[in-house]
Amino acid sequence: MSSESAPPITVMVVEDDAAMRQEFMLMARQTPGIALWGVAESLASARALLTDGPGRDGARPDVAIVDLGLPDGDGTLLIHELCEHGGRTGVLVATVFGDEAHVVRAIESGARGYMLKDSPIAEFARSIRLVSEGGAPLSPQVASHLLKRFVPPPAAALPVPVPQGPACQPLSAREAEILTLIARGHTVAEVAGKLHLSPHTVGTHIKHIYDKLAVNNRVQAVNRARATGQIE
Repeated sequence: MSSESAPPITVMVVEDDAAMRQEFMLMARQTPGIALWGVAESLASARALLTDGPGRDGARPDVAIVDLGLPDGDGTLLIHELCEHGGRTGVLVATVFGDEAHVVRAIESGARGYMLKDSPIAEFARSIRLVSEGGAPLSPQVASHLLKRFVPPPAAALPVPVPQGPACQPLSAREAEILTLIARGHTVAEVAGKLHLSPHTVGTHIKHIYDKLAVNNRVQAVNRARATGQIE
Protein backbone atom coordinates (compact mmCIF):
# COMPACT_ATOMS: atom_id res chain seq x y z
CA MET A 1 0.00 0.00 0.00
CA SER A 2 1.39 3.39 -0.93
CA SER A 3 1.75 6.15 1.64
CA GLU A 4 -0.78 8.21 -0.34
CA SER A 5 -3.49 5.53 0.17
CA ALA A 6 -2.60 4.62 3.75
CA PRO A 7 -5.24 5.61 6.33
CA PRO A 8 -4.34 8.58 8.52
CA ILE A 9 -3.06 8.17 12.06
CA THR A 10 -6.04 8.89 14.31
CA VAL A 11 -5.32 10.99 17.40
CA MET A 12 -7.24 11.61 20.62
CA VAL A 13 -6.28 14.72 22.62
CA VAL A 14 -6.76 14.69 26.41
CA GLU A 15 -5.75 18.15 27.64
CA ASP A 16 -7.40 20.52 30.12
CA ASP A 17 -5.54 23.69 29.09
CA ALA A 18 -7.72 25.33 26.45
CA ALA A 19 -4.89 27.05 24.54
CA MET A 20 -2.77 23.90 24.41
CA ARG A 21 -5.78 21.83 23.45
CA GLN A 22 -6.48 24.14 20.52
CA GLU A 23 -2.84 23.87 19.39
CA PHE A 24 -3.02 20.07 19.38
CA MET A 25 -6.35 20.09 17.57
CA LEU A 26 -5.03 22.48 14.91
CA MET A 27 -1.87 20.41 14.47
CA ALA A 28 -3.89 17.19 14.05
CA ARG A 29 -6.23 18.78 11.52
CA GLN A 30 -3.53 20.46 9.44
CA THR A 31 -0.82 17.78 9.40
CA PRO A 32 -0.98 15.41 6.40
CA GLY A 33 -1.37 11.80 7.47
CA ILE A 34 -2.87 12.68 10.87
CA ALA A 35 -6.59 12.93 11.71
CA LEU A 36 -8.28 14.17 14.88
CA TRP A 37 -10.29 11.31 16.45
CA GLY A 38 -11.63 13.12 19.47
CA VAL A 39 -10.94 15.66 22.23
CA ALA A 40 -11.39 15.51 26.00
CA GLU A 41 -10.45 17.85 28.83
CA SER A 42 -10.61 15.50 31.83
CA LEU A 43 -10.42 11.85 32.84
CA ALA A 44 -14.20 11.62 32.94
CA SER A 45 -14.71 13.14 29.50
CA ALA A 46 -11.95 10.95 28.03
CA ARG A 47 -13.57 7.81 29.42
CA ALA A 48 -16.96 8.94 28.10
CA LEU A 49 -15.47 9.65 24.70
CA LEU A 50 -13.92 6.18 24.53
CA THR A 51 -17.23 4.60 25.53
CA ASP A 52 -19.88 6.75 23.88
CA GLY A 53 -18.04 8.87 21.32
CA PRO A 54 -16.21 7.80 18.14
CA GLY A 55 -15.07 4.66 19.99
CA ARG A 56 -18.56 3.31 20.73
CA ASP A 57 -18.22 0.81 17.85
CA GLY A 58 -15.11 -0.66 19.47
CA ALA A 59 -12.64 1.38 17.44
CA ARG A 60 -9.88 3.18 19.32
CA PRO A 61 -7.52 5.98 18.23
CA ASP A 62 -4.05 5.05 17.03
CA VAL A 63 -2.41 7.56 19.37
CA ALA A 64 -3.61 9.40 22.48
CA ILE A 65 -1.91 12.62 23.59
CA VAL A 66 -2.46 12.62 27.35
CA ASP A 67 -1.73 15.38 29.88
CA LEU A 68 -0.76 14.13 33.34
CA GLY A 69 -2.20 17.03 35.36
CA LEU A 70 -5.91 16.66 34.61
CA PRO A 71 -8.49 18.44 36.80
CA ASP A 72 -10.12 15.22 38.05
CA GLY A 73 -7.08 13.00 38.48
CA ASP A 74 -3.69 11.82 37.32
CA GLY A 75 -3.40 11.15 33.59
CA THR A 76 -1.48 7.94 34.32
CA LEU A 77 -4.81 6.38 35.32
CA LEU A 78 -6.06 6.85 31.77
CA ILE A 79 -2.74 5.63 30.34
CA HIS A 80 -3.06 2.44 32.34
CA GLU A 81 -6.66 1.96 31.20
CA LEU A 82 -5.71 2.45 27.55
CA CYS A 83 -2.86 -0.07 27.79
CA GLU A 84 -4.00 -2.68 30.33
CA HIS A 85 -5.98 -4.86 27.93
CA GLY A 86 -3.40 -4.82 25.16
CA GLY A 87 -5.15 -1.98 23.41
CA ARG A 88 -3.88 -0.72 20.10
CA THR A 89 -3.65 2.92 21.24
CA GLY A 90 -0.13 4.23 21.73
CA VAL A 91 0.12 6.92 24.40
CA LEU A 92 2.19 10.09 24.04
CA VAL A 93 2.42 12.11 27.25
CA ALA A 94 2.36 15.90 26.89
CA THR A 95 3.00 17.63 30.19
CA VAL A 96 4.84 20.35 32.10
CA PHE A 97 6.17 17.74 34.55
CA GLY A 98 9.73 16.81 33.60
CA ASP A 99 10.86 15.37 36.93
CA GLU A 100 11.94 11.76 37.29
CA ALA A 101 8.98 10.65 39.40
CA HIS A 102 6.38 11.73 36.81
CA VAL A 103 8.41 10.40 33.90
CA VAL A 104 8.95 6.96 35.42
CA ARG A 105 5.33 6.62 36.58
CA ALA A 106 4.02 7.43 33.10
CA ILE A 107 6.44 5.04 31.36
CA GLU A 108 5.64 2.26 33.82
CA SER A 109 1.92 2.85 33.19
CA GLY A 110 2.49 2.12 29.51
CA ALA A 111 3.22 5.46 27.83
CA ARG A 112 5.38 5.06 24.71
CA GLY A 113 6.55 8.66 24.48
CA TYR A 114 6.99 11.62 26.83
CA MET A 115 7.16 15.21 25.59
CA LEU A 116 7.27 18.44 27.55
CA LYS A 117 4.74 21.07 26.51
CA ASP A 118 7.42 23.61 25.62
CA SER A 119 8.47 21.37 22.70
CA PRO A 120 7.75 22.83 19.23
CA ILE A 121 4.35 21.76 17.93
CA ALA A 122 6.07 20.22 14.89
CA GLU A 123 7.87 17.88 17.30
CA PHE A 124 4.52 16.60 18.51
CA ALA A 125 3.48 15.76 14.94
CA ARG A 126 6.77 13.90 14.48
CA SER A 127 6.28 12.15 17.83
CA ILE A 128 2.78 10.99 16.89
CA ARG A 129 4.21 9.28 13.81
CA LEU A 130 7.00 7.69 15.87
CA VAL A 131 4.55 6.34 18.45
CA SER A 132 2.31 4.91 15.71
CA GLU A 133 5.38 3.12 14.26
CA GLY A 134 6.31 1.65 17.63
CA GLY A 135 8.94 4.25 18.48
CA ALA A 136 9.34 6.10 21.78
CA PRO A 137 9.97 9.84 21.38
CA LEU A 138 11.34 11.65 24.42
CA SER A 139 12.14 15.27 25.18
CA PRO A 140 15.90 15.65 25.84
CA GLN A 141 15.36 16.53 29.50
CA VAL A 142 13.22 13.43 29.93
CA ALA A 143 15.78 11.21 28.24
CA SER A 144 18.44 12.34 30.70
CA HIS A 145 16.25 11.27 33.65
CA LEU A 146 15.65 7.88 32.13
CA LEU A 147 19.28 7.31 31.31
CA LYS A 148 20.20 7.92 34.94
CA ARG A 149 17.55 5.51 36.17
CA PHE A 150 17.50 2.74 33.59
CA VAL A 151 21.08 2.36 32.35
CA PRO A 152 22.30 -0.74 34.21
CA PRO A 153 25.53 -0.71 36.25
CA PRO A 154 28.75 -1.98 34.65
CA ALA A 155 28.88 -5.74 34.17
CA ALA A 156 31.58 -6.05 36.85
CA ALA A 157 29.13 -4.71 39.43
CA LEU A 158 26.65 -7.48 38.70
CA PRO A 159 27.65 -10.54 40.75
CA VAL A 160 25.16 -12.82 39.01
CA PRO A 161 23.77 -12.51 35.46
CA VAL A 162 20.15 -11.42 35.39
CA PRO A 163 17.97 -14.39 34.39
CA GLN A 164 16.09 -14.00 31.15
CA GLY A 165 12.77 -15.22 32.50
CA PRO A 166 10.11 -17.26 30.70
CA ALA A 167 8.34 -14.24 29.21
CA CYS A 168 11.50 -13.00 27.46
CA GLN A 169 12.34 -14.55 24.09
CA PRO A 170 15.69 -14.20 22.29
CA LEU A 171 15.94 -11.47 19.65
CA SER A 172 17.00 -12.20 16.11
CA ALA A 173 20.26 -10.71 14.85
CA ARG A 174 18.33 -8.05 12.92
CA GLU A 175 16.16 -7.18 15.94
CA ALA A 176 19.23 -6.86 18.15
CA GLU A 177 20.86 -4.63 15.52
CA ILE A 178 17.79 -2.37 15.38
CA LEU A 179 17.48 -2.17 19.16
CA THR A 180 21.18 -1.32 19.51
CA LEU A 181 20.74 1.65 17.16
CA ILE A 182 17.63 2.76 19.04
CA ALA A 183 19.55 2.53 22.31
CA ARG A 184 22.07 4.95 20.82
CA GLY A 185 19.32 7.51 20.24
CA HIS A 186 18.47 6.93 16.58
CA THR A 187 14.90 7.48 15.38
CA VAL A 188 12.95 4.91 13.38
CA ALA A 189 13.66 6.84 10.18
CA GLU A 190 17.39 7.00 10.94
CA VAL A 191 17.52 3.28 11.69
CA ALA A 192 15.72 2.58 8.43
CA GLY A 193 18.24 4.67 6.50
CA LYS A 194 21.25 3.04 8.12
CA LEU A 195 19.98 -0.49 7.52
CA HIS A 196 18.45 0.20 4.09
CA LEU A 197 14.96 -0.77 5.28
CA SER A 198 11.62 1.00 5.10
CA PRO A 199 10.37 2.78 8.24
CA HIS A 200 7.37 0.44 8.17
CA THR A 201 9.65 -2.61 8.28
CA VAL A 202 11.64 -1.14 11.18
CA GLY A 203 8.39 -0.36 13.02
CA THR A 204 7.27 -3.98 12.54
CA HIS A 205 10.59 -5.22 13.94
CA ILE A 206 10.19 -2.92 16.96
CA LYS A 207 6.73 -4.31 17.70
CA HIS A 208 8.16 -7.85 17.52
CA ILE A 209 10.94 -6.76 19.90
CA TYR A 210 8.35 -5.46 22.38
CA ASP A 211 6.46 -8.77 22.17
CA LYS A 212 9.58 -10.89 22.64
CA LEU A 213 10.83 -8.87 25.60
CA ALA A 214 7.33 -8.46 27.11
CA VAL A 215 7.64 -4.66 27.32
CA ASN A 216 5.60 -1.62 26.25
CA ASN A 217 8.18 0.93 25.16
CA ARG A 218 11.72 1.59 23.95
CA VAL A 219 13.23 2.36 27.35
CA GLN A 220 11.95 -0.88 28.83
CA ALA A 221 13.11 -2.81 25.74
CA VAL A 222 16.65 -1.42 25.90
CA ASN A 223 16.84 -1.97 29.64
CA ARG A 224 15.66 -5.57 29.48
CA ALA A 225 17.74 -6.49 26.43
CA ARG A 226 20.85 -5.15 28.17
CA ALA A 227 19.98 -6.91 31.42
CA THR A 228 19.60 -10.22 29.58
CA GLY A 229 22.79 -9.74 27.58
CA GLN A 230 21.11 -9.45 24.18
CA ILE A 231 22.60 -6.03 23.40
CA GLU A 232 25.48 -4.04 24.88
